[in-house]
Amino acid sequence: MNKRFFLIAIPVVAALYGLDYFLNEYINEYVVRVIMNCGIACILSMSLNLVNGCAGQFSLGHAGFMAVGAYVAATLTTVFPAGPSFQSHLGVGMAILSGGIAAGLAGYLVGLPSLRLRGDYLAIVTLGFGEIIRIVILNIEAVGGPRGLPGIPRLSSFFWIYVWAAITGLVLFRIIRSSVGRALLSLREDEIAAESMGINTAKYKVQAFVISSFFAGIAGGLFAHYQGFVDPSSFSFNRSVEVVIMVVMGGMGSISGSVIGAIIVTVLPEFLRFLDKFRMVVFPLILIILMLLRPMGLLGHKEIWQLFRFKRSLKKAVA
Repeated sequence: MNKRFFLIAIPVVAALYGLDYFLNEYINEYVVRVIMNCGIACILSMSLNLVNGCAGQFSLGHAGFMAVGAYVAATLTTVFPAGPSFQSHLGVGMAILSGGIAAGLAGYLVGLPSLRLRGDYLAIVTLGFGEIIRIVILNIEAVGGPRGLPGIPRLSSFFWIYVWAAITGLVLFRIIRSSVGRALLSLREDEIAAESMGINTAKYKVQAFVISSFFAGIAGGLFAHYQGFVDPSSFSFNRSVEVVIMVVMGGMGSISGSVIGAIIVTVLPEFLRFLDKFRMVVFPLILIILMLLRPMGLLGHKEIWQLFRFKRSLKKAVA
């Protein structure tokens, strides 16, 4: 298993490094920015899918955890007294990881009292948490308050964003295939039945929330160190809704579907820019039509490779 992993990982890392060089040298900066935003959106949507899709809960506060990761990482590289020592590639990497850990801790603190709730009540609590985080940041002058925090070293590259996207997908896929993942899927199907079988539902909800929050914090740190500037408006309620749309569009419980949903929601508004002021009317209409035609999302609960297997087996059955 380890040998196979390295045989796959080494070519992937080399390809990402080569693509990083190619994009910086030969591709338009606007296109590169859209590609970077797609990578960050993929991390956010995959991480939220663990809670909303796999565990069957409904969180509306993902932007709050992203904000925690962004501001903790940015503070370490700019405001913190030892900030200059964090302004290398290794230092920024450590700062982003610290932001992820801080977001995971925030997820744990929120999860303990709130994840005993279900459905709409949980959505309201997580929504309130996201707004509390944003308002707290607005009133902290040390990190710029409403003016935002400038001067963040722009060291998040295509390579690091997509390495973290790959790590996120791999970790979440392994979790879903594990006993923890099976417990989470049982919560999604029927929480009462899962409890009757002896599954500690509160424990697994908190675990899912912490892991999801950690990767949201990583996405926030990468976002801050790509933009070079963060302000509270970047982590509003609309950002949380955007991530939920990615998850629902791709398929609740599908990791590869989350990636597809993230790319569509990030890229489609850019393709519709020629419509000018009508762009934000056409985009929701497309989403509504898609949800009417595919209410379970593009992939539903399946992964994209499972669809290819199904088609092959169907052809063999017909033959």
